[in-house]
Amino acid sequence: MKKHTFIDLFAGAGGMAEGFYQEGYMALTHIELDKYACLTLQERMRHYGYHENEINKIKPTDITDKNIISIIESNIGKTSDIDVIIGGPPCQSFSSHGKARDPFSMKKDPRNYLYENYLNILNYFKPKFFVFENVSGILSTTIKGNSIIKNIFNGMKENYDIVEDKNIILLNAVDFGVPQDRKRVVIIGARKDLNINPKNIYDELKKITKKINKTTVRDAISDLPKLKPSEGKETIDFNSVKKSKYLEWVRPNNYKLLHGHIARSNNELDRKRYRLMAKNKWTLSDLYKNEPSLIHSKKRLFNNSYCVQDYDTPSKTIIAHLHKDGNQFIHPDYTQERSITPREAARLQSFPDDFIFPCSITQQFKQIGNAVPPLMSKYIAMVLKKYL
Repeated sequence: MKKHTFIDLFAGAGGMAEGFYQEGYMALTHIELDKYACLTLQERMRHYGYHENEINKIKPTDITDKNIISIIESNIGKTSDIDVIIGGPPCQSFSSHGKARDPFSMKKDPRNYLYENYLNILNYFKPKFFVFENVSGILSTTIKGNSIIKNIFNGMKENYDIVEDKNIILLNAVDFGVPQDRKRVVIIGARKDLNINPKNIYDELKKITKKINKTTVRDAISDLPKLKPSEGKETIDFNSVKKSKYLEWVRPNNYKLLHGHIARSNNELDRKRYRLMAKNKWTLSDLYKNEPSLIHSKKRLFNNSYCVQDYDTPSKTIIAHLHKDGNQFIHPDYTQERSITPREAARLQSFPDDFIFPCSITQQFKQIGNAVPPLMSKYIAMVLKKYL
């Protein structure tokens, strides 16, 4: 049986691709600029048994390169039959945080126009379907008075039927069993000649989510070895005593290793803050009220600057800021006095335990925070298969 194929744009570490891999699709190429993310993509291709010739084609590639079409063509060889193009242009500048920090009202950040490269490639290769992912902030972003999302819709509608209803295209990963509250715009388009109404695809996804229970932080990470700050190794032998349905999914059968479970170091004051906040389920304001000696020298801290994840709910949105510090992701077990490890972040993003990030802790956090949760992507890939 012929394998379904996809091209992966703005691939990052391959979170969205992972969902398609798990559903048996074959990657024709991954386009990614970051050299460390490319190493992760190569590592995963090895896992899925790709030939070294294919793996070596994955190297840092600038999607704004004027020769990008021929670069992709030389990567994928002679194939006219592409089933899906997936990807989401970098989104930091569309996020509410990015907008707040931009004194030039978005005009100067070249990242704001990367969606044009996605559209150019999409309308050149014309796969049967595409999946475009971005932060919800893109729905309200304007540049020079023009709505970005309208420009994106118009570019897509050249060759594709899409859904423009913002309530339908805004999906939350938590509804797909990902242990994390993560709202994202997901636009799924069907090539016009296929006469498929993409609304049907969203309806099928909605049906799936109705059968899925929410996954909590406890379900996702409570089986992992306890660590104090600075403890942990890149790879250890590990036998999980599986305690949740989610772990059965995230941890492959008979897998005996654990990767990236390394706690970053923390100063004594932060350890005290983490411990008290986690033990008493305090916010930062509660901490300041009860323990003035722990007031931070940086006065401009908000309640979400330090935040304990709650064992009994999904986590808050995992973000790339984790590569700078983990204060917004304090471990709920107060005895550990630390923020989450890369593996815990990967678990909360629904990366399988055998997914290896072959780079520094800083890069691991960045890649995990920027990724599309593989479990959500897997359900999208599964539904699309019915139409291919």
